[in-house]
Amino acid sequence: MVRSSMPRESARHRIAVLAMERVQPMEVGIPFQIFDREALPYDVVLCARRAGPVDTMNGWQLIAPWGLDALETADTVIVPAFRDIGSIPEDVASALRQAHSRGARMVSICAGAFALANAGLLDGRRATTHWIHAARLARQHPEVVVDPDALYVDEGDVVTSAGVSSGIDLCLHLLRQDHGAAVANAVARDIVAAPRREGGQAQFIPKPAIAANEPSSLAPTLEWALARLELPLTVADFARHARMSSRTFARVFGAATGTTPLKWLNSARIDRARELLETSDLPVDQLAPLCGLGTPTNLRIHFRRVTGTTPSAYRRTFRADE
Repeated sequence: MVRSSMPRESARHRIAVLAMERVQPMEVGIPFQIFDREALPYDVVLCARRAGPVDTMNGWQLIAPWGLDALETADTVIVPAFRDIGSIPEDVASALRQAHSRGARMVSICAGAFALANAGLLDGRRATTHWIHAARLARQHPEVVVDPDALYVDEGDVVTSAGVSSGIDLCLHLLRQDHGAAVANAVARDIVAAPRREGGQAQFIPKPAIAANEPSSLAPTLEWALARLELPLTVADFARHARMSSRTFARVFGAATGTTPLKWLNSARIDRARELLETSDLPVDQLAPLCGLGTPTNLRIHFRRVTGTTPSAYRRTFRADE
């Protein structure tokens, strides 16, 4: 159960998950698992072209209680992957365009990007999809700026993601945008999600052979580091905990995460700063050493680079309604 000091909103945020024919069922479940919680002010509904049974990729059916009319009142529309990505029915495309035109946030997971592209909602925008489909998306929709490497791409009112697991990263990112890091991190812990991954992190990560004496999981070392963010950690410190050489650790870490230990560490420290800004009354100048960012100036520089705003403005945004 998620417990937080998240401000309650006067109006609940309605999320419509649109299941196209031959939908990917696991991706349908992701938004419900993350957003459909008693402690969160979301109403999540499953819809389809028409209310009723919807075939999945796996040969069994889902039952969608809602038809396209659910998009008329949705604040966010999420389209999971589906099999027939060459085109979508015009009534679906029209419903997607109308939802976007009245201000709904449009989101896709994996090949769901083809629905948004076919509706014209990705024209002139950066977008991503599963790396297997990236070339096809670029070929079928040359007006879309396809990023084949990103886990997810946030263009504000249109957000796209790569394959199944990055759908979890994307939904946690949206939750973080809506209600802050503390809430998103609480949900991530509840569903035992991997440590936070940034949207720009590589989605297709080559897996070089790991020697027999190398541990296959970095989770214990990442948890160890998260508990010591205020310390001046180095790659050598990570490697020592993982019982590897620094060179081996850097290689294994890159293969497992698609980023470097120091980039991951900086992201984790900014996330800790966000949590402290949301949940404590400590002056901004006192937060930098608690997060391992050294000086207040360093905190402000890195915080703005990642979030696009200042620590003080961020605190006002996420604590204004308490």
